[in-house]
Amino acid sequence: MGRADSGDDSGVILFGSLSGMDRHSNWPGHPEGPGRLPAVEAGIREAGLGDLTAPLTGRPARRDELVRVHSEVYLDALAALDRAGGGELDPDTAMSGGSWETAVAAAGMGLAAVEALERGEGEAAFLAVRPPGHHATASQAMGFCLLNNVAVTAAALVAGGHRVLILDWDVHHGNGTQEIFWNEPQVLYVSTHQWPAYPGTGRAAEVGGAGARGLTVNVPLPPGSTGDAARLAMEKVVAPAVESFVPDWLLISAGFDAHRQDPMADLAWTAGDFADLTRDASSLLARPGRTVAFLEGGYDLGALGLSSAATVAALMGVAYRPEAPSSGGPGWEAVLAAGRIRERQLRGGEQ
Repeated sequence: MGRADSGDDSGVILFGSLSGMDRHSNWPGHPEGPGRLPAVEAGIREAGLGDLTAPLTGRPARRDELVRVHSEVYLDALAALDRAGGGELDPDTAMSGGSWETAVAAAGMGLAAVEALERGEGEAAFLAVRPPGHHATASQAMGFCLLNNVAVTAAALVAGGHRVLILDWDVHHGNGTQEIFWNEPQVLYVSTHQWPAYPGTGRAAEVGGAGARGLTVNVPLPPGSTGDAARLAMEKVVAPAVESFVPDWLLISAGFDAHRQDPMADLAWTAGDFADLTRDASSLLARPGRTVAFLEGGYDLGALGLSSAATVAALMGVAYRPEAPSSGGPGWEAVLAAGRIRERQLRGGEQ
């Protein structure tokens, strides 16, 4: 499969991981398990990228940073359940003793990454954190998620006067992130995801609330879609929205469960697709040094390691594609249809 070729132009990437302090567990056999973070680290090491990354020291998110996104009642309930030793939150999501500490550290890692990038310490950041976050709403845990990590960072940036692009390529729609920023004019939320699939949101006609109409972009893809459909979506649907929005920061909900080996869904992407998507996404920012990628899904550990490494390499500007990009599956017509539906909604027409 080869190792990364750094050339002469690679940038320093901050790499933050919670693997040494991960105390969160769901239940035995749960797909979102503690082995995920070591798999990410192994993929980066085996690709020869370890020496090209700089370690990022995280910090816990503060209460005032969390309440920009989540209700105080909800935060208190999670902390109380943790103190009681944990328990089930829904049929997919649970806490153990230590989950709260880990979740607060995961939410804080993005804030630490922004602070480090603002000090000029790297070109971008990749954060190996769990539990994932993009399904967590302001007041509800769901889909393995407790705190919405990417939303906590985006809300902090908005409070600082920045415009934020959130690109979510997890195979499942980030309903929590969409809901949190539905009426926020300083955030552009973009999602490519399998349809139909959990959690049942993310139709192309969902374009944002009255305060942010057009600032939600959904591109639902049919089962079996290959990476060329996602790349078409970036070109035909996403890029025009970003061009008119002009973001200061790019936050990526980097789920890798769209990989063809992942057991949780039915897209057919490869690690090479994630490399290309990362490259294309990075080009959407006028100013470098303002990209943070957050681990979301990805449950086949081998595919997770390869895909994470390909993403980190692309953030560095390094050539590393352990698998060729995929093409030839369905999805092109779905992308074009999503664009048409979105345009009709923005014109006030019928779906």
